[in-house]
Amino acid sequence: MAFATLPAEAGEHSNSPLVPPGSATAFFLVTGLFFLWGIPNNLNDVLIRQFMKSFEITRLQAGLVQSAFYTGYFLFSVPAAIVMRRFGYKTGLVTGLVLYSAGTLCFLPAAMERSYGMFLFALFVIASGLGFLETGANPLIAQLGDAGSAVRRLNFSQAFNPLGAITGVLIGTLFIFSGVELKAPQIAQMKLLGTYDVYLQHETMRVIAPYLVLGAVVLVWAMLILRTPFPAVAGPQAQGTSEPHGRYRDLLRYPHFLFAVVAQFCYVGAQVGTWSYFIQYVQDYTHLPEKTAGYLLTGTLAGFGVGRFASSHWMKRVRANRLMALFALANLVLVTLSILLPGWVGMGSIFLTSFFMSLMFPTIFALGLNGLGVNTKVGASLLVMAIIGGAVFTPVMGLVFQATHSMARAMVVVLCCYLVVGLFAAKGSDLTPRTS
Repeated sequence: MAFATLPAEAGEHSNSPLVPPGSATAFFLVTGLFFLWGIPNNLNDVLIRQFMKSFEITRLQAGLVQSAFYTGYFLFSVPAAIVMRRFGYKTGLVTGLVLYSAGTLCFLPAAMERSYGMFLFALFVIASGLGFLETGANPLIAQLGDAGSAVRRLNFSQAFNPLGAITGVLIGTLFIFSGVELKAPQIAQMKLLGTYDVYLQHETMRVIAPYLVLGAVVLVWAMLILRTPFPAVAGPQAQGTSEPHGRYRDLLRYPHFLFAVVAQFCYVGAQVGTWSYFIQYVQDYTHLPEKTAGYLLTGTLAGFGVGRFASSHWMKRVRANRLMALFALANLVLVTLSILLPGWVGMGSIFLTSFFMSLMFPTIFALGLNGLGVNTKVGASLLVMAIIGGAVFTPVMGLVFQATHSMARAMVVVLCCYLVVGLFAAKGSDLTPRTS
């Protein structure tokens, strides 16, 4: 979901090389971060289903996985920016990777103790590390070379993020899901025999190996970055004290920006909520096995990646806000079908929403920052913090399910979120600044 503001000249045509001589190794290592932070983001969608089984918790309680995760992002994005401003990008990235690895290691004691609270803490630590990585990797990639090729360079690196997301779901489906789904009579029989607790412990322990391997890879990546010379870049600390600084209170004069923050908050809630409960929706209404549902989740994430490339091509002919309005309308129709026609039609509709949500985060980001001038940087920080929507709407969907016993009706929350995005695209993005 990351997006970075670029210099004005970054969008201009340039014949300059994508990566200048001497920066190739640093570019490769930083680009790898986009892949690495995509993995845990979407492993969460598998964890939600697995924890419902291994801890026998409700969907509301399972939604706290995303609450813990995105709260880590929310709380550590600003500290990450401060660390990098003072100590440089390399220090910030290594700090993020160490936190990321430490969080994965916390899965071991959490599983041994079968403590859901410890798992939530581990996810919070992982996300705090990812907050460092996302805050630093985007601007660093943009600056690792000529400004004229910054857009191409950043788009190339960001293409690895959906690959990481797909990899995360595949890892979870193959190595975390056991494929053993007990019916109520089987559970009752196992309780009589005293073997049910052993089954639950076994299901809990299945999460350890993937996360420990991931933590080891991340730690190795941190050491590689630490040992690699990074080229000098004009980071925040090198921009001079004479540059005008924006003020948060000045942002109140830009109604299109304020609407963008609300739209971003709702969009991230829709995205995270949809993917978090996709497996549950599939199993509730098509009764497919959890592994098959996991593969379908992988497919919808692939559609998300295709949508990013397709929308980028279509924006050459259609204004960004109009294209986003059309995509929001498409998702309003698809989510409505998932509510009214739960089953194979509803599942197919939700599957298709990922394609149409693909352009929303960066487009809302860009439209919200349009015309902010010296307030662009402070505005960008608020738009990044709006990802807290992922922590809010996922448990709300779980709460609606608890009240209605219907995953289809819980999708009403997602429907409302897309309505806000559509209104921003159609009207909110064109609101003019107030003069006083």
